[in-house]
Amino acid sequence: MNCQAKSCLQLAVIWHISLLMLLPVLVSSVAVRDPRPNIVFVLADDYGYYDIGYHGKQIKTPHLDDLCSSGVRLENYYVQPICVPTRSQLMSGMYQIHTGLQHSNTPLLPLNIPTVADKIKEAGYSTHMVGKWHLGFRRKENMPSYRGFDTMFCFLDGHESYYEHARSYRGKGPYLDLRTEKGPAFNYSGIYSANMYTERAINMLKNHASSQPDTPLFLYLAYQSVHTPLQVPDHYMKNYKHIKDINRRKYAGMVAALDEGVGNLTEALKSLGMWDNTVFIFSSDNGGHNRNGGASNWPLRGKKGTLWEGGMRANGFVTGGRVERSGVISNELIHVSDWFPTLVGLAKGNLNGTKLDGYDQWNTINKGTASPREVILHNIDILRPRLGQPIFNSTFDSSIRAAIRVGDYKLITGDCGDDEWVPPPGVRERSLHSVNAAHLLETRNNRGINMANGNSKSFARAQKKIERGSQHIREGKKNVWLFNIREDPTEHHDLSDKEPERVRQMLDHLLVFNKTAVPPIKLHRDPRSNPALHGNVWGPWLD
Repeated sequence: MNCQAKSCLQLAVIWHISLLMLLPVLVSSVAVRDPRPNIVFVLADDYGYYDIGYHGKQIKTPHLDDLCSSGVRLENYYVQPICVPTRSQLMSGMYQIHTGLQHSNTPLLPLNIPTVADKIKEAGYSTHMVGKWHLGFRRKENMPSYRGFDTMFCFLDGHESYYEHARSYRGKGPYLDLRTEKGPAFNYSGIYSANMYTERAINMLKNHASSQPDTPLFLYLAYQSVHTPLQVPDHYMKNYKHIKDINRRKYAGMVAALDEGVGNLTEALKSLGMWDNTVFIFSSDNGGHNRNGGASNWPLRGKKGTLWEGGMRANGFVTGGRVERSGVISNELIHVSDWFPTLVGLAKGNLNGTKLDGYDQWNTINKGTASPREVILHNIDILRPRLGQPIFNSTFDSSIRAAIRVGDYKLITGDCGDDEWVPPPGVRERSLHSVNAAHLLETRNNRGINMANGNSKSFARAQKKIERGSQHIREGKKNVWLFNIREDPTEHHDLSDKEPERVRQMLDHLLVFNKTAVPPIKLHRDPRSNPALHGNVWGPWLD
């Protein structure tokens, strides 16, 4: 081999060796983008079942409707009757009876329970919380920035003014309840809550896109809207001047502001190039507070705080670029506790150290497979005053307030709460009564709500049954109700007298659950929590 050939061979060898050395660098530079999706969870507060566009026509929600139509609408989806229980089960994946939060609205998620944010952060996500916390702030360790969130911009308790972001303490104040992970957030007075939280969330997305473009994020945006007090800028009510009920009109404007905020958030995700790699979840936290709260849960029975469907059956959908199905209605049984394993699974995290009651529902949502869930324990509250006498001696005490769903059937015991079936203010009674309430939700044929069929006579008969049942409740004569929710989602036809054996079987289910319950947490107002003792700001007081 001549010198020229040897030189060419040497150069070729050197070139190949160099290429092999550079290959890992080239591969890593191409593969830096994390394949896991961004997760955005939006929670609305006290949002009535009837008050989203695809369930009712009185209040317009074009952005929510469009988002829902491009994803999977959840029509057999349950939360809890009030704020803290829903938020605690979302964060913990555990039933209330297993966290000590089964009674009232006690805002204290025990520190020994890992949150969904803990697990998602542990998996390498950037995690952010905006809006309403309501899971405790006795110590700084109870707040979001110590419960798995890198950043927070939130108010800590259950309600406050929409403009001043403050609330009173025993008639004094009001005192600021708004803070970040660094401390109290001043200088936001006068900015409407829904707009403020949306802007903060969008700014967080922009910062993430510029500083951590290759890291997936988890954003939990828990709007204050549409909880009382009923406050909203006038321009959001301009399309609802025809609604004479002032509470309903203000509430409709608040829904419009919420809808606009969600629309602006999703537009930001799209403009930042994040939408195609995002799973976006929307949910309400419980049923609406009708009458003075302005909301409507029509055609469902009951309201916020009750164990009727109107207290727990929620508006919800899943959409985003990483959701395969589009324009689909899912009637599979899903509960708010299911989000914990579902979201941690999406993040490729682990469930070490958890004791979950929830199920991973991703294949149910994304692929259309059957739900792994057959039972939902709605709650067992042993501290609630009992009603009547047990109907059986050898099983769960039916005088205790409780509710459980097993397959298509739901059992309620004890003090069930306000059992009214309240039409939305401003909607003509005749148009509502023309609907056969027993068939409003056609879950069997994947059609969701059917507002076209039925007759007023069947409605009237069902309504008379409700009135007779309500009288028995007030007189303390009845403490058990059984419904086939698939056939009778509006809970007009109590089957407890016709199917006593099924009642007993479901009471047995409650008995088994009750044996696993931890003692309820009992908190009393601590005078040391007075914001006047802490710079006129709500915050931790035991540090």
